[in-house]
Amino acid sequence: MISITKLLCNSENYGDSLRYVEGAALEKYGVSPGKGPVVAWNCTKTCNLKCKHCYASADNKRYEGELTLNESKKLIDDLKEFNVPALLFSGGEPLMKENILDILDYSNQRKIRSTISTNGTLLDKDICKTLKKLNLGYVGVSLDGIGSNHDNFRGVKGAFNSALTGIRNCIEVNQKVGLRFTISKDNYKDLEDIFNLIKEEKIPRVCFYHLVYSGRGSKIMNTDISKEETRQVLDLIMRKAIEFGPSVEILTVDNHADAVYTYLRSLKKFTHKSENILKLLTTNGGNRSGMAFANIDFYGNVHPDQFTWQYTFGNVKEESFGSIWRNSKHEILEGLRNRKELLKGRCSHCRWLNICNGNFRTRAEAVYNDFWAEDPACYLTDEEII
Repeated sequence: MISITKLLCNSENYGDSLRYVEGAALEKYGVSPGKGPVVAWNCTKTCNLKCKHCYASADNKRYEGELTLNESKKLIDDLKEFNVPALLFSGGEPLMKENILDILDYSNQRKIRSTISTNGTLLDKDICKTLKKLNLGYVGVSLDGIGSNHDNFRGVKGAFNSALTGIRNCIEVNQKVGLRFTISKDNYKDLEDIFNLIKEEKIPRVCFYHLVYSGRGSKIMNTDISKEETRQVLDLIMRKAIEFGPSVEILTVDNHADAVYTYLRSLKKFTHKSENILKLLTTNGGNRSGMAFANIDFYGNVHPDQFTWQYTFGNVKEESFGSIWRNSKHEILEGLRNRKELLKGRCSHCRWLNICNGNFRTRAEAVYNDFWAEDPACYLTDEEII
């Protein structure tokens, strides 16, 4: 996750305190020395929408074997003991998880900063008031276009209006809320309208996700935008970050070529900012799936991130998260923590490896059937990486 606003406007937000800490790039077990990783927990596979790009392949039915309330509390105790700084509840649709409010309450009691990634359709006024009382750090609402374009992406008519109502309900009770937008050929031309929406609705945060070829997303990898289109998108995002300033936190996710591209553009357009940008990016260390970021799926299996479920390192029903994270000898987990020598293709000789760290491995495996191959979504030119 790259804060374009931090890089270009030197803003201060909670996530920055995790991403840009001295020694973070060298830490193999957490976001920074003494802390565990940020954990995304897909707490349920149940969802009321049918999103085309869903990495979890979620649908509207109940699944056996998901963590019970007691198992969920034990997991939160384990995360607290391992000094996990933030817990992201995802799904499916996390608000459809049985006992979700009790689980969020327990996380609040244990003083773990919790956030929710939701489709927004269930954010009625009462739920938003409750989330606020539970000190939820942030609600991320997925919007993948305006109006019918979002509905088509989400597979349910009226999803856009319901999500927008949910955002407004959060804002009304002063619950911090923002947008999550997955970029594809079907929606990237909606970006100007998305920024207009952010301005009109006074939405304080937006995360732009690059498509990762996992779950149902692997079936639509041909809808990923081209390298030239990606550069145009980043140019727009940078312009808007300067325009909005620190009042709107703008981030990009799942493509660390964005970090390098932002720095290279700063050398031409924001020369007075470039030195600080490079320092921040070097401190961060790029993609650190399996290091600063971890995922737990519906059934308690531990993975390096939410897109890499083909590799499992243990199960929290059988062993504590901290024990799994520190002691697993799985070759992929060990490889991710020492990946620079394993990377192939363009990644292996890229001069920006200390900033990008090989980008996203699951995309490489999806396209080349090789986990350590170059990331096919890197849009930097050969001249830029030599």
